[in-house]
Amino acid sequence: MNGNILVLQNLCAWYTQGQNVLSNLSLQLRRHEVVGLIGLNGAGKTTFLKTLSGLHEGFRCDSVQLNGRPANFRDKDFKLRRYIVFAEDSSFQYFTFREYLSYVAAAYKKVLPDTAGLVRGFHFEDYTDTLLKDLSTGSRKKAFLITAFALKPELLLLDEPVNGLDFQSTEFLYQLIAGYKAHGTVLFSSHILESITLTAGRVLVLEEGRIRRSFEGSQINAANIREALHDENEL
Repeated sequence: MNGNILVLQNLCAWYTQGQNVLSNLSLQLRRHEVVGLIGLNGAGKTTFLKTLSGLHEGFRCDSVQLNGRPANFRDKDFKLRRYIVFAEDSSFQYFTFREYLSYVAAAYKKVLPDTAGLVRGFHFEDYTDTLLKDLSTGSRKKAFLITAFALKPELLLLDEPVNGLDFQSTEFLYQLIAGYKAHGTVLFSSHILESITLTAGRVLVLEEGRIRRSFEGSQINAANIREALHDENEL
């Protein structure tokens, strides 16, 4: 059965009470699909993903359903079904990649996964025992991406996942995102046009705190996306 993994009704989020970044945002995410989230700078993409992750405090939502049941972003069950990779992340600085992976696998109640193929694909072989704080921004991003795709959560959230990656790792990441439908659902934000057109089966346009437009299938092309953003220089 396909159906929806996540349904939100009227999500609002703010940093200062009364000044909403997200306003009455509603959406449905289907099981086993790849969804791209786009919007101009400041549209609220990162705030949205942080809210879904349970890391943003200033929000309210009329209804949250996960797999057809009422849910809360901060419930343990919700957290165990999602994993997020942020555009920049300086957490767990004194863990090596291997230590971090072991910690996360235990937290998510999963057997320690085999990451050999992912490590090779991201050309990360020389860094698995390096402290995360000593890695470059791109290599640290790879550590979190490898963990994400190794865990195979039902809902994978990626915030600007291409940022900081070299060309070969970017190409490998595109393959992983496009193929993730076999495991679950991906929602990723990006300002890189190529990442949207090569991987997403559906694109959501975030504007003025809401999902204003969406594209599917053959509608996902450079012209439509640029027109939706009202800015040909943005992507």
